[in-house]
Amino acid sequence: MYNTLLAAQAADDPDRLYANRTNLTSAEQAATIWEERLSRQPNDYEAAWKLARAAYWLGGHVAPAERRKQFERGVAAGTRAVAIDPQRPVGHFWKAANMGALAESYGARAGLKYRGAIKDALETVLTIDPAFEQGSADRALGRWYQKVPRLFGGSKDKAEEHLRRSLTYNPNSSSSHFFLAELFLERGRRAEARAELEKVLVASSGPDWAPEDAEFKERAKALLKDIGG
Repeated sequence: MYNTLLAAQAADDPDRLYANRTNLTSAEQAATIWEERLSRQPNDYEAAWKLARAAYWLGGHVAPAERRKQFERGVAAGTRAVAIDPQRPVGHFWKAANMGALAESYGARAGLKYRGAIKDALETVLTIDPAFEQGSADRALGRWYQKVPRLFGGSKDKAEEHLRRSLTYNPNSSSSHFFLAELFLERGRRAEARAELEKVLVASSGPDWAPEDAEFKERAKALLKDIGG
């Protein structure tokens, strides 16, 4: 009976379900719980931002036909979190993350639609708490400056500056090292890119980010193979 009770508690605990997010059914169950909680309690900040985070993960892993719906779900949840409490960074961040995924995934029109709002949200995070989630705002801004065309404000120099700054908060960030490697490859700095990819293979952002770390390690291995590392 005790094991049955524990299993029932785990099934109702969205944090436990989300921790098992490599199982997409578990991740969707967590998102649904937070979504239902938010519908009952419209000012539940935790439910709003955690729904935005879960939608971002789901958007990156569900079937292609379902991705836009998840990212838009995440934008809506992040927007709700910001409306509930604009003085906390996490709502701004996950709103920006979902907008960024839409901008990268759905062509120039989506990029233009979200470009300014993403930058504004990330700069708000930096104003509130520059160290938020191991320098995540600097990491995302580095990605923004890397991906946005120069005509619209992009800058490889600023991208490198923000990515390097993110590493001052967590020198073992697999995502920051990977994005820096991609940037170096774009700039023709292959040796530096290879060094960053090697760092990804041994980096760890901590147990809460283990699924993300594992994915970046796989991407680093593939990229090292492509460039002859």
